[in-house]
Amino acid sequence: MSVRKGGVLRRISLRRYTQLIVAVLYNCNFKGFAKGTLYTGDSKEICVPGLNCYSCPGAVAACPLGSLQSALASYKFRFPYYVLGTLLLFGILCGRLICGFLCPFGLIQELLNKIHGPKLKKSRATRILSKTKYIILLVFVIIVPLVKLYPGFCKYICPAGTLQGGLPLVLADEGLLDMLGFLFSWKVIIMVVILAACVFCYRSFCRFLCPLGALYSFFNPVSFFGIKVDQSKCTHCNACVNKCKMDVRTVCDAECIQCGECIKSCPEQAISFGYKGPGYRRPSKRV
Repeated sequence: MSVRKGGVLRRISLRRYTQLIVAVLYNCNFKGFAKGTLYTGDSKEICVPGLNCYSCPGAVAACPLGSLQSALASYKFRFPYYVLGTLLLFGILCGRLICGFLCPFGLIQELLNKIHGPKLKKSRATRILSKTKYIILLVFVIIVPLVKLYPGFCKYICPAGTLQGGLPLVLADEGLLDMLGFLFSWKVIIMVVILAACVFCYRSFCRFLCPLGALYSFFNPVSFFGIKVDQSKCTHCNACVNKCKMDVRTVCDAECIQCGECIKSCPEQAISFGYKGPGYRRPSKRV
């Protein structure tokens, strides 16, 4: 899709429009930003697929990661059937396509990466670092809530929570400044470092730290919808893997966010979006 402005032809992809629309839909309680209050309607009990802070003044639904941590912290009182079922549904339907299309914080990372400057290329080191998100998933999303009974990732790390929730609420109510302590300062530092890293490293939070992406990655190889490869056309030239900015070893492996950028790079037109039914033969690792 193309838009002409100021004599310069700019390409705006359908994926970018989807990301923008989703970000607005997730956070369409606009008066919350002006008043510094949270939306408390019935839709706040429903989880959206992507990372989007519950405490954002504009948020009209819950974050699946925050909901999971809260549910695990209260496991002694009730088993988190709803949250686990919702995540299972999202994962089995789309896998990490959610990261590529339906995550507002993913959009922020991509826009920051468009700032001119040196860019860190993927390598063996970045592929090793990409495993860090699984450690964060295990420790801060699962173990800390079960043992300490509070959402560890939200409390100590989540940059989306600080950017979407903490900062807007503080800016809207200056009285909150007197109540802030070391923990808020720590999270602001974490957020600044992560956002700065995104300028030089494509989707650095998504690749190395995001536990929601780690969770959805388990479903990537078996998801019903997303990127698929026609094995009868594929020549295993690796043009798709070389083009990809994520730490993939093959199309739609655990690190693939199914953004579709590889479709344009395939000389045989073997890659497409679609339904991956029971008869679909998934590509094997090639690099």
